[in-house]
Amino acid sequence: MSTLDRSPLRSRCTVTGVRAPERAPEWAQWLEEIGFMPGEQVELMARGAFGSDSLVVRVGLSTFALRRAEAACILVESSA
Repeated sequence: MSTLDRSPLRSRCTVTGVRAPERAPEWAQWLEEIGFMPGEQVELMARGAFGSDSLVVRVGLSTFALRRAEAACILVESSA
């Protein structure tokens, strides 16, 4: 099991859970509300240029920009 921020680009994964950091417990509910629920398919579409903190991710039919710290809260396993 890994986290979404560490997933290879363009590989499909399945969300297995969401774990928020102690300093921001509200992130878990927010991430689940926008679709990062166990069983959902996700894909890391792009990383920000030149070490940028932003990631482009797709969950279901929606595409979002997340910070690495937010994507690190999303637990995933490879769907391959």
